[in-house]
Amino acid sequence: MDEALSQRIQGLIEGHRVVLFMKGNKMFPQCGFSAQVLGILKEVGVDFEAHNILADPELRQGLKEYSNWPTFPQLYVKGKLVGGCDIVTQLYESGDLVPLLQQDA
Repeated sequence: MDEALSQRIQGLIEGHRVVLFMKGNKMFPQCGFSAQVLGILKEVGVDFEAHNILADPELRQGLKEYSNWPTFPQLYVKGKLVGGCDIVTQLYESGDLVPLLQQDA
């Protein structure tokens, strides 16, 4: 991945405390996994930034390399990758997601 793309991704991730890279957008998620994570984030009431990776193939491919995580959605909190749908769902169901999202808020 070139340096410009890496810096762009880092800027997006660090530009907001909670960032979701998803297929689709907040109003129209375009895959079931993205819809599930979106629903969880809305349910817990966290403020988050969402980016549609389907609208930007370069970003989509770059994120796979940047995070070493091949699938979407990808949730970042305070610049760190939390994970995808399975991990976010597991954290939500165990009660560990809200404290993670609120940490040092």
